[in-house]
Amino acid sequence: MAGTRVISVIGKKDAGKTTLVVAMLQDFVRRGRKVGTIKHGHHPALVDQEGKDTWRHFQEGRSVRTMIESPGQRVTFEQSDGQADPIELVRQHFLDMDIVIVEGYKSRPLPKIEVHRKAVHRTPLFQAGTPSADQWIAMVSDDRSLRLPFPVFTFTDTAWLPSLMHMAWERAQIVEG
Repeated sequence: MAGTRVISVIGKKDAGKTTLVVAMLQDFVRRGRKVGTIKHGHHPALVDQEGKDTWRHFQEGRSVRTMIESPGQRVTFEQSDGQADPIELVRQHFLDMDIVIVEGYKSRPLPKIEVHRKAVHRTPLFQAGTPSADQWIAMVSDDRSLRLPFPVFTFTDTAWLPSLMHMAWERAQIVEG
C-alpha cells in the first residue's frame, strides 16, 4: 500500500470548516477513495446518553474501550491520556484509508487548508514569516482582497473544488504504518 494521506482543514470558529470537510469527503468518495476523518475537539464529545448501557460500561465501569455495534454503524469509545497526535491516530486507526481529513489541530505540522470568513473574523490564522507558514497549501475565504503565497479560493466561485481536491491529494502528508 502507498500509505495514507493526511490533510488538515483549519480555521477560526464558525468559518465553515465542517462544510468544507463534508464537501471534500463527498468529492473523494465520488472519486472512489476510502476516506476517514479526525475531528479535534476542545470539550468532551457528547455522543452517548447517561444511564445507557454503553455509557455505563465506559463511565461507571471505566472500560478502556467500549464499542456499540448496530445495523450499519459502529461506535467506539476509548479512554485517552490526553491529546494524541493526529499522525499517531492515523497510524493506530486509519492506515486502511486512502486519505484522512483532519479538522482542526491547527498547531500540528500538517499540510493545511484554511477556511477564513472576514465577515466573522477580521484576519486569517495564516501569518507570513512564521515557521509554520510553509504548511499552508490553500485558503477558502470571502475576502477577495487576500493576496497570499498560495491559492485563495472564494466561497462564491464554485469552480474551485476540483483544483482544491487535486492540491489536497498531491500535497497531503503520507503516513506509513
